[in-house]
Amino acid sequence: MKIDDNLKVHLQKLRSEMKVKHNRHVSIQVLLSNRVETAKFYGFGDGTSCYNNVLILGDVKVGKNTWIGPNVILDGSGGLTIGDFVSISAGVQIYTHHTVDWSNSFGKNPINSKTTIIGSGVYLGPNSIIQMGIHIGDKAVVGAMSFVNKNIPKERRWYGTSLI
Repeated sequence: MKIDDNLKVHLQKLRSEMKVKHNRHVSIQVLLSNRVETAKFYGFGDGTSCYNNVLILGDVKVGKNTWIGPNVILDGSGGLTIGDFVSISAGVQIYTHHTVDWSNSFGKNPINSKTTIIGSGVYLGPNSIIQMGIHIGDKAVVGAMSFVNKNIPKERRWYGTSLI
């Protein structure tokens, strides 16, 4: 048996185990990685789970028992802090910088950055975008596909979009 055949057999076994245990199909990358180990590698809090395909940039601090779903962007270029027991759904993008002024000035102006803070007990719905410098209070809920460019106080529910 060639190494390719061994790999195929192993992947088929992992895929079958995932189907039986969780009734789901995932990418090969997810089959081969451990989300808790990924979170520990980045220094995130105990019990935190982070998919291996999450883009993590710069200074990102994450508390305990937080779930970071697939295809998420955590931009810590300007400093990003995420609390405990946060659910970050698939496709969420959290930013701490932008390059608008830098681009428009042909590189004469600096890249803008501001710290972004997500409190504890927060739910961020799928494909939501959190702009740089935003503070989301504890136990806030951000609905799916929301564009958040204003601070959200604790225990507030945000289901719409906001335009600049």
